[in-house]
Amino acid sequence: MKILIVGQYFWPENFRINDLALGLQERGHEVTVFTGKPNFHTGHFYKGYSFFGKAKENWQGIPIYRAPLITRGSGKGIRLILNYLSFAIFGSIKALFVKIPAETILVYQQSPVILALPGIVYKWKNRAKLVLYVQDLWPESVTATTNIKGGFVIKVLNSITNWIYRRSDTILIQSNAFRHFLESRNVPPAKIVYLPNTAESLYQKREKLPELAKYFPGEMNIVFAGTIGAAQSFGTLVAAAKLVKEKDPGICWVIIGDGRMREDLIGLVKKEQLEDVFRFIGFFELEKMPLFFAYADALLISLKKDLIFSLTVPAKLQSYMACGKPVIGSLDGEGSRIIRDADCGLCSGAEDVDGLARNVLEFRRISVLDRERLGGNALAYYRKEFERNKLLVRLEEVLKK
Repeated sequence: MKILIVGQYFWPENFRINDLALGLQERGHEVTVFTGKPNFHTGHFYKGYSFFGKAKENWQGIPIYRAPLITRGSGKGIRLILNYLSFAIFGSIKALFVKIPAETILVYQQSPVILALPGIVYKWKNRAKLVLYVQDLWPESVTATTNIKGGFVIKVLNSITNWIYRRSDTILIQSNAFRHFLESRNVPPAKIVYLPNTAESLYQKREKLPELAKYFPGEMNIVFAGTIGAAQSFGTLVAAAKLVKEKDPGICWVIIGDGRMREDLIGLVKKEQLEDVFRFIGFFELEKMPLFFAYADALLISLKKDLIFSLTVPAKLQSYMACGKPVIGSLDGEGSRIIRDADCGLCSGAEDVDGLARNVLEFRRISVLDRERLGGNALAYYRKEFERNKLLVRLEEVLKK
């Protein structure tokens, strides 16, 4: 098949869409990507890129077409809105003039939903089928992470979302809990297909490298990896860390990653005088994550208390489980259910400070043998439910239909 993948983010930015494109190519399909100029982690164009420059390139045999956009800057307020709008607008205009042969359009829909617009242009131009892979529900994610709770803006986003859903031939959902929300928007049930996220094949159990030991100074290290944003409820983490420190100062919280709330989080840690039990080690390439995870006694996943987040399965959960590590969760709904069903760690409710602190202290008392058992359970569940090749076969079947 000739497959066009559309998404605002792609290599050299680290997102799962990269591996999805490679996986389809590995299976013999002719894959092309339509995306934006990379700027996600830094807020400015990556080295070698600019607004007009590098409009087309090739990565591992995959042709990439890039639309100009306004960079994210600090990732807040009007600058972030302009970043979203610019890709949707400039991308749609470019799609009108750039010919890309494709039988199927696969839109990898992270935030925001309007990134699907260039894909709809190509659907119209190529008379092709469009598959929308929903990673994030809109506008529910907006109301969950901002002060915008209703009014004109949400009405407009609702209308745009419904319009995009109607123009999608098939809608893939990364969490089965999304199904009810889509059906409430009058999406026909037959149009909805459950396809959970997997993890890149590089995520696997690794041995510790001595040169990385400096990043993990605790007697026990709880590691969080990923975006540092409003959705992750870091206030809960800091408050729990304060309670934990009072009873056991040997537990260290290691934060790997970057995001728009990073400086706010560092400031909160200083305010609570917890610098001695936190380590912020910054952003690293994807390939290094399993090596860092090798030093984690447990991997941490957390989300805000909101209905939309209870329906979501954070993509990092599959990465954690693929590395065969115990998971400590501070979240509701689907993510919590998976941790409990897999028997791969301890879980408390979203924003439950006491529950998170209690679980961390309980995990501290667990024997090494029991920790290995929990990690083994995580890996076994991953292989059963989320294994990469199994899910690629299911995706291929959807695209062929």
